[in-house]
Amino acid sequence: MVVEKLLLAKLRGFCAGVVRAIDVVEKALEVCGKPVYVRHEIIHNRYVVNELRQKGAIFVEELSAVPEGSWLIFSAHGISPQVRQEAIEKKLKVIDATCPLVTKVHLEAIQYAKQGYTIFLIGHSDHVETIGTLGEAPDSIVLLETKEDAEKAPVKNPDKVAYLTQTTLSLDDTREIIEVLKRRFPKLAPPNKDDICYATQNRQNAVKALAPHVDLLLVLGAPNSSNSVRLCEVAQSQGLPSHLIERATDIKDEWLTGIKNLGLTASASAPEVLVKEVVDYCRRNFGVKEVEEFATVEEDMKFSLPYELDKLLKSLPSRETAKSLAS
Repeated sequence: MVVEKLLLAKLRGFCAGVVRAIDVVEKALEVCGKPVYVRHEIIHNRYVVNELRQKGAIFVEELSAVPEGSWLIFSAHGISPQVRQEAIEKKLKVIDATCPLVTKVHLEAIQYAKQGYTIFLIGHSDHVETIGTLGEAPDSIVLLETKEDAEKAPVKNPDKVAYLTQTTLSLDDTREIIEVLKRRFPKLAPPNKDDICYATQNRQNAVKALAPHVDLLLVLGAPNSSNSVRLCEVAQSQGLPSHLIERATDIKDEWLTGIKNLGLTASASAPEVLVKEVVDYCRRNFGVKEVEEFATVEEDMKFSLPYELDKLLKSLPSRETAKSLAS
């Protein structure tokens, strides 16, 4: 079995929010000491989480597992006001690593709720991000997962309705639901700016562009990662067979039988080291003769560190000062 070419999506892997989230944990471990607790996986990638765990991070699902007065990081997916209040009551020292794009959705929900709007939140009920957004205005938000939900969703005042979306969905995911809402509610208010994460949309667009050039697509990601699963679904919607893998060893030989041109992409939470691992594995095991990057758009988005962490870092003496004080 020989694969002639491996086409690698140039636009792949970590987005600005993920880079920031990992940076937050690593810097917090440097300045706060060990351990530092993190509520939920900081991102949905087992390899990255295990790396941070080895450095001293402790991941928990509930704050009941965090000792009073400890350092706690909120994950990139965001949290509800109830969780924030619980952290205050336990006197936890908090660093909020919520992705700025998620924070934007939370602020919009709060604003619409204050104005008396019914807010339609398009998202998945079991996703951490959606749970956090729902907590911001539980009496005002109606969750929509399908266009059927949108058809029957009740409202108090059809003239005061708005919609928001889970950031890790795509425009394709939300289009049908939004069309139903616009038909039912002519005065439907949209987000101030698209809630869809730029990285989610860009990576899905890259898969669509790559699809005509390959016979099979491997998506490097995690099964509990919304954007990973969706990349596979996007490929399949283009008539392209696809498989979600976490590591190179997940690849099954029978998948590549008869495959001449293989595609590979990585979700927004998959590190480049695992991309290299897959490329090397395919060279060794499937005789890949040529590896070529497939370019679409470039990304240059960067997010600043959370205020709490930035303040801590600025309060520390510079390395030069620390050296002079130690001598």
